[in-house]
Amino acid sequence: MTLHAIAVNPADAKNFIAIEQPTPQPGEYDLLVEVRAASVNPVDTKVHKGAVKNGLSEPRILGWDASGVVLAVGTQVSNFKVGDQVYYAGDITRPGSNSSQQLVDARIVGHKPTSLDWAAAAALPLTALTAWEGLFERLNLSSAGENQTLLIVGGAGGVGSLAIPLAKLHSKVKVIATASREDSAQWCRDRGADLVVNYQDLVGELEKQGIKQVDYIFCLNDTDGHWENMAKLIAPQGHICTIVENEKPLAMDQLKLKSAALHFEFMYTRSMFNTPDIARQGEILNEVAALVDGGKLQSTLSEVLHGLSVETLQAAHQKVLAGHMRGKVVIVY
Repeated sequence: MTLHAIAVNPADAKNFIAIEQPTPQPGEYDLLVEVRAASVNPVDTKVHKGAVKNGLSEPRILGWDASGVVLAVGTQVSNFKVGDQVYYAGDITRPGSNSSQQLVDARIVGHKPTSLDWAAAAALPLTALTAWEGLFERLNLSSAGENQTLLIVGGAGGVGSLAIPLAKLHSKVKVIATASREDSAQWCRDRGADLVVNYQDLVGELEKQGIKQVDYIFCLNDTDGHWENMAKLIAPQGHICTIVENEKPLAMDQLKLKSAALHFEFMYTRSMFNTPDIARQGEILNEVAALVDGGKLQSTLSEVLHGLSVETLQAAHQKVLAGHMRGKVVIVY
């Protein structure tokens, strides 16, 4: 069996090429998965940008969000069998899901929601894990009181689209989301946001609603651009979590005065460092699947492309790079 993939071209890293490789054999904790669909995320475009900047010695297969069928299992795998339908966000240090088959550590894999097709399932893992870890492991939102508020900066994107309903399902906070267009604002309301404001005048918009500070902030885009407002808005002893790296030093004087906390959320930490709790990601994905199948959470799929090819992958990357995505774009193989 051979593996068909679309990879970054080492001779011209701005572009992709089709490659064929021998199908890899699973390690002791691995699943070999026949990939049926894969989502494209901002991390894909960032890794691609890094390849363009730093160069490559061999083709690199991107893609870390997938759904598919288990073809083979490693010797230490006990919770999956051949034929199981799965979904996962993968490991950024390993070859990705823009491939007909992929190896993935079984501990970071969940059983696919039975109510979703391949595309809708592939739209979920990375953003669901990021939202869950950010809200409940970094911000510890489940311990928040009824009178507390959560501000989600970037509510209509892939992570925000799941952070809103997860916060409503598993905490008591009032959820405020930012959006700049009416269709995006309605998208946030449809997912349970109590209030939607325009980030272009964030402080002013909140003051119109009588809100001068918030207890929690989940920043999902442009940490640098939003930092001044976030530092101003965060309540004393409040918590800020961001998933976006900053490109310049962040002024910490307001956070110091307020004894406020800053957390970073990077979904790949567990797999990258093989942390003792790495299997927690598989557990979270199974909990998310139960919420989906129970009708309490919906996929954030917004657009489907068909066929694993250079053209479809380039098109998906361009949609993500444009910066106006509501939900997720998925390629069905």
